[in-house]
Amino acid sequence: MGDSDMRLTGVSLVCVLSLLPFLGPFLHAAKKAGMKRPYLVYVGTYTGPKSKGIYVFDFDEAGAATSPRLAAETVNPSFLAVDPTEHFLYAVNEISDYDHQKTGAVSSFAIDRNTGALEFLNQVSSRGADPCHVAVDDTGRFVLVANYTSGTLAVFPRMPDGKLAEASSVVQHTGHGPNRERQEGPHAHEIVLTKDDRFAIAADLGLDRLLVYKFDSANGTLAPNDLPFAEVDPGSGPRHLAFTPNGRFVYVLTEMGSTITAFAFDATKGSLRKFQTVSSLPEGFKGQNDAAEIAVHPSGKFVYASNRGDDTIVAFAIGNDGRLSFVERTPTQGKTPRGFAIDPSGSYLLAANQASDNVVVFAIDRSTGRLRPANKLLDVPAPVDVTFVRAE
Repeated sequence: MGDSDMRLTGVSLVCVLSLLPFLGPFLHAAKKAGMKRPYLVYVGTYTGPKSKGIYVFDFDEAGAATSPRLAAETVNPSFLAVDPTEHFLYAVNEISDYDHQKTGAVSSFAIDRNTGALEFLNQVSSRGADPCHVAVDDTGRFVLVANYTSGTLAVFPRMPDGKLAEASSVVQHTGHGPNRERQEGPHAHEIVLTKDDRFAIAADLGLDRLLVYKFDSANGTLAPNDLPFAEVDPGSGPRHLAFTPNGRFVYVLTEMGSTITAFAFDATKGSLRKFQTVSSLPEGFKGQNDAAEIAVHPSGKFVYASNRGDDTIVAFAIGNDGRLSFVERTPTQGKTPRGFAIDPSGSYLLAANQASDNVVVFAIDRSTGRLRPANKLLDVPAPVDVTFVRAE
């Protein structure tokens, strides 16, 4: 090869290398084009040495997935929620010092449903320290947040452009539970709206209570219900809850007790009646465990919960009367399974193993509820929450 040929080859190589940053989106689009009805899957994380914020990957109904990529940089976006149009995403910033106040924050983003990128819109005070859960009402007009350390709930009006206004309602929980280390005061861990947006139910780990509020969907305010609360076993620490699709039953996961308590829900009165409690752990388990997430299958036939310590997902079948019967307990192929989500078709469960920095895909047998590892481990640093959005 002559000198001129070598110079030409060198120039060509430089040109190709200079184009690589621009080829990424095209290569991603080409891979996505071959997927079947792809979803965007967003993963909230705890930021630090490994994580920079919210990650996203493409996932389809055949179980194919792309490599996770950073969607937006933001601090401790531990829990996520998407508005009904799936054009905007909201993330808590689980911190206790925001704008020189003892509070966390809530951030809003616009979703690019082609690339998965998130455009930052604005950020407001969560009106309490360490916000750990966020939800959007069915109209998309309000965003609701639970603040763990301060034991407060807050409602934020959502503007037409997706940005958040300052809080329209703030509620302070009071009291404590029997465990002096974990329940020295209120710790609001989740707030969930009923399907008709008439009631909001908050799980407070510090109080061993599910607090029920009337939700004013016109003004974005919370007021105690006529039957203001229901209780779980003392010292069990309710963390998360999930409704069946028909709204008749609510299943409450306790973090400290590692139990699932079943309640019948009266949609007219907003009242809860407890009728069963089962353990999420195997008989004879002796180690430390903190139960984390709970979800009902879209079919309404099964409920799943994650165990941090036993490092499993436990599955129960739901009877016609709402009672639970054990199906199986499946290792998550990682450590500290915090959050998980079931895809809209009900075919896959994606578990976020926080301590092993991965999201693991399981196929769901829709007739039995059993999980089968799909041999897909996606590298995501310190994953906490998983949320599906339909891609365009």
